[in-house]
Amino acid sequence: MINLVLFGPPGAGKGTQSEKLIQKYGFVHISTGDLFRWHTKNDTDLGKRVKEIMNSGALVPDEITIAMLKEELDKNPNAKGFLFDGFPRTVGQAEALDKFMKDNNTAIHHVIALDVTEEEVRTRIAKRRNVEHRVDDEEEKLNKRITEYFTKTIHVLPFYDKQGRLKTVQGIGAIESIFKSITAIIDQK
Repeated sequence: MINLVLFGPPGAGKGTQSEKLIQKYGFVHISTGDLFRWHTKNDTDLGKRVKEIMNSGALVPDEITIAMLKEELDKNPNAKGFLFDGFPRTVGQAEALDKFMKDNNTAIHHVIALDVTEEEVRTRIAKRRNVEHRVDDEEEKLNKRITEYFTKTIHVLPFYDKQGRLKTVQGIGAIESIFKSITAIIDQK
């Protein structure tokens, strides 16, 4: 089993690369953004709480996020591996994820950071808005998300770097080229 975290700002290409990784390796994809959207769309109790928080542009509290992640891992006991997308966003979440994975007799093996500039992120999201409407891509919320990433979330990377689990991949370029850089990291293990 190989578990990895795909890291990067909103619009970095995590979703695109995740789809390709799932197809190649059979990972179970756990996107906190997708989980939040599913719960809010289906108006679950958790979704109602998440909707209120997301609509303000704030991050969902760790205990809610971890409860959702646990639910997803428990649904997939025979998984070949898990691909976490959009989590962790804080060092506290990274520590909680490590503990959670250890309690389940596994670990996060790789943390792959897609290195993308803020300017590129804004260009990509502007294009995405023309194709699909996502509440979290609306200008005001997007500005909060991008600021949150570049001022807070990015500080999770040193946590994994100190442990030797962080690899950075240039996230600007051809999708296939980026994918090959990611698979080269995974295939080393």
